[in-house]
Amino acid sequence: MSVGGVPADLVLRARRAWIDGAFRPAAVVVRDGCVDAVVPVDQPVEARDDRTVPDGCVLLPGLVDTHVHVNEPGRTEWEGFASATRAAALGGVTTIVDMPLNSIPATVDVDALTVKRASAEGRVAVDVGFWGGAVPENAGTLGALHDAGVFGFKCFTAPSGVDEFPHLGPTQLRAAIDEVAALDALLIVHAEDPDHLVPHDALGGRYADFLATRPGAAEQSAVARVVDGARASGARVHVLHLSDAGTLPLIRAAKAAGVRITVETCPHYLAFEAASIPDGATEYKCCPPIRDDANRDALWAGLLDGTIDCVVSDHSPSTADLKTDDWGLAWGGIAGLQVGFRAVWTEAVRRGIPLEVVLPWFTTGPAALVGLGDRGRIAPGAVAHLAVFDPAAEDVVEVAALAHRNPVSAFAGLRTVGRVVETWLRGHLVATARDGVTAVEGGLVSRPADPQHARNERSGTVVIGTEAP
Repeated sequence: MSVGGVPADLVLRARRAWIDGAFRPAAVVVRDGCVDAVVPVDQPVEARDDRTVPDGCVLLPGLVDTHVHVNEPGRTEWEGFASATRAAALGGVTTIVDMPLNSIPATVDVDALTVKRASAEGRVAVDVGFWGGAVPENAGTLGALHDAGVFGFKCFTAPSGVDEFPHLGPTQLRAAIDEVAALDALLIVHAEDPDHLVPHDALGGRYADFLATRPGAAEQSAVARVVDGARASGARVHVLHLSDAGTLPLIRAAKAAGVRITVETCPHYLAFEAASIPDGATEYKCCPPIRDDANRDALWAGLLDGTIDCVVSDHSPSTADLKTDDWGLAWGGIAGLQVGFRAVWTEAVRRGIPLEVVLPWFTTGPAALVGLGDRGRIAPGAVAHLAVFDPAAEDVVEVAALAHRNPVSAFAGLRTVGRVVETWLRGHLVATARDGVTAVEGGLVSRPADPQHARNERSGTVVIGTEAP
């Protein structure tokens, strides 16, 4: 098999490849960085490189993570494009979308986006896109960032934790929803109502004392306000890092009523529960917080019934000194980009949930959120971002061996099932479990052009993300 007598660049053969939602034998033919064809596993193919996935492993599309805090520039000592994208590659994640904070400047105007792109250019091991921010100071000006290629706009309904990214009050939130509706853009919301949060300074070492300051009612109230705005305006909205399962009935009803709302949760809410968090272990601190075991069960149920659309890391690392053992004073953020997929797979195994059920949460779900129909799947026309995964491998997370910048993570010491063995970017092998990251070949991607995005949503046509200027 060749085109005009020219061999393909690569054929990757697997007895179990995840294609169209199921595992089957296949040979994936790659040409010019994209999947050219998917053919029977033993079909002869003329190719410059012909490989077979190791026994016991499965071939997956590269994972997509739309919630990553890279923090560069400005707080590169917390993380950075080089370290974050290496961690992504080693975790099988081939596309990330960077949050507009906690970098300085925050990505709230085109000049700041230009600075961030310059910081990333040529240094990323996987593909990187960017969110813009919606803050009080840039109200009415989001169109310029939208035109510059951000995937949407993040806002907070409660203080963000950093001064340079203030939150939106109720009236400001409604104005932002109306503005993104006019752009047919996407507003992604950290949804906690400050009226339901308990003000505090130092809290001491007991996790229960911190958990009590951020009750589920805070999420329920804020999400209700987002739903009301989206229903009235027709805007596309997305609820970030849902931790409170009590909010699911509201979201389920909104979806049934035609509100354009999606929702994500995160590996730490699915892998951990409050009663098991040790005193002073503030590596588990995040906002909204990890809740009890019954809540965790309900989040899993929300994934299984389709109320929750995707699972993303909310990778939000910091330096170790910011993780003081006081729950009130410690920085709130969990570093999990490299290990989130296998942590969720480990819990899925315990619950008897098959891999083909889990995979859409990490692939087509987040890819659809940002309109990147060219990734998260193995199909002709898709970018040849691939991962080889051993679903039975057992391991213990050694935090010092993870590639993100600072050796702090709630996943340290976790016994996991599953290992990413190889990661491929545009048909090039870029990382292995044995050798680490072996090539830095990522690129910067922008929101697909609106007409293409609309056609993709209607018909499933592949849309290739455009390179950022």
